[in-house]
Amino acid sequence: MKANNMVLGLDIGGTKISSGMIRDGKLSERKETRTPASLPQEEILDAISTQIEHYTPFGFKSIGIGIPGLVDPIEGIVYNLANIPSFQKVNLKAYLEKKFNVPVVINNDANCFALGEYKFGPARDHRHVIGITLGTGIGTGIVANGHLYTGRLCGAGEWGGVPYLEHTFEDYCSSKFFKREFKQSAKKLAISAENGAQEALDIFKAYGNHLGQLIYRLLLAYAPEAIVIGGSIRKAYPFFEKGIQDVIDQFPYKPISENLKIYVSELDDSAILGAISLVKENEFLIKGEAPVGSSTFIA
Repeated sequence: MKANNMVLGLDIGGTKISSGMIRDGKLSERKETRTPASLPQEEILDAISTQIEHYTPFGFKSIGIGIPGLVDPIEGIVYNLANIPSFQKVNLKAYLEKKFNVPVVINNDANCFALGEYKFGPARDHRHVIGITLGTGIGTGIVANGHLYTGRLCGAGEWGGVPYLEHTFEDYCSSKFFKREFKQSAKKLAISAENGAQEALDIFKAYGNHLGQLIYRLLLAYAPEAIVIGGSIRKAYPFFEKGIQDVIDQFPYKPISENLKIYVSELDDSAILGAISLVKENEFLIKGEAPVGSSTFIA
């Protein structure tokens, strides 16, 4: 790929800013810096700009960005970033396009994860894919008919906030579950499970049952062909796989559940790859055209 055809991808989180470009089909020039999340808006924008400036010698033609929170992908405005308090309404697209004079496309980070897995992982063999990230919280991205479905302000798929039992799905399907119920981290429990500790194995089976209940509802809502699990907790998947399957086995529509593929992400940078893929996915934004069918798929 020629340098002037390169797309720069950024994954902006509450703790770190990760970035890279694709060269010969692989992510290259990867860079990671700390996000100054507690600082004023101007200083965070400076940190993002500094990250991008590192790549100016490569002559990238456009920038794709994944960021947690609500995003207006048409205007490029970012709203309500819980982990970056000063980012409550920021026209990030206008700021970066003025500074670097290249088109910028922005979307939610969970959507970028799903798109990255769909484009570069085993999910590329399917048309209907759900990406689930499991970590401090949970995120869900939806690929329908080969395109992202994001809804208004990229707010579709926020299943973490859906009421479940006494709390929400995020309280039972993220690291919050282990800390609230058992006062331990998922990582520490995974080590105990690897050593055969029955209590830890039972905890992960219970966790798998909760995650299975979420997947059961995703099957009802979207009937995906494949689900990709990412995030730090995915590394313990062998310990909660059966818990998930026990719930899926109860699904009433067997042609859907019995053909469902569940993949554990093997990509370290799905969100960056997805951010890069945003540029192709949203060519109408780059060209300044009206988004045909955006209310249904790309929004």
